[in-house]
Amino acid sequence: MLTLDDQWTDATRWPPGSDQFVESFAKGLLVIAAFSQERGLTLTGVAQRTNLPRAGVRRLLHTLVALGMARQDGDVFSLSPRVLQLGFSYLSSLSLREVAQPIIETLSREADEVVAISVLDGSNVIYITRAEVTSVLRRSLTIGSRIPAFCTSMGRVLLAGLPPEECRTVLTNSDRRAWTRQTVTDIRKLEKEIATVRSQGWSIVTDELEVGAFGIAAPIRGEGGKTVAAINLSTNLARHSPAALVKKFLPRLIRAADEISNHMI
Repeated sequence: MLTLDDQWTDATRWPPGSDQFVESFAKGLLVIAAFSQERGLTLTGVAQRTNLPRAGVRRLLHTLVALGMARQDGDVFSLSPRVLQLGFSYLSSLSLREVAQPIIETLSREADEVVAISVLDGSNVIYITRAEVTSVLRRSLTIGSRIPAFCTSMGRVLLAGLPPEECRTVLTNSDRRAWTRQTVTDIRKLEKEIATVRSQGWSIVTDELEVGAFGIAAPIRGEGGKTVAAINLSTNLARHSPAALVKKFLPRLIRAADEISNHMI
């Protein structure tokens, strides 16, 4: 049984199906909510938690798998990171962007560099807001742009926020192409690097996505300390060395991340 005290998680409190209430859609959301306290559930487990018929639950679970929002391992189903897209509109258009925009604009002016915030979408990161004073990078990245997670500082921060086994799954399913000669593509090396990021609380990546480009990133955390986004300051080697960037800007970046995080709790 679901324990969330919300009308949408209790099918007995739903209004009758009509042109203003699509019951099948509500059932799909209810199946997703069933995973709120368990990472993996069997079909029977989901049916018991939702009080929905097994046949209907089976169709809904396989629909989620087909859409990439859930995974199946034998008899066990689990949600995938892509399900975060369902909350993306709220996260990006309301609380996070409203809170973050003035903070990243201030940091961008102080550093005279590009500052951006992204969230994880499968094996990629999506830019949800950015600020810049001077454009120093060849790559044109705007809100909605997608870049690989495995070879970017924001991506590694977001991957470090996942449980190790989920992180490995994302890496395994990533298109780990060598964007440059410096791109790390080996899963074991990536996991070691991400473990370091998880331990130290920030990431720096140089020359892996684009020659001459590098950035530092830190996590933005929500309720319970869960990583919900990453903030990044990026530049190129013609302006700063990696060591200089860390010494000069990392403390400011972490303060900005903490300030945004405090508003998210």
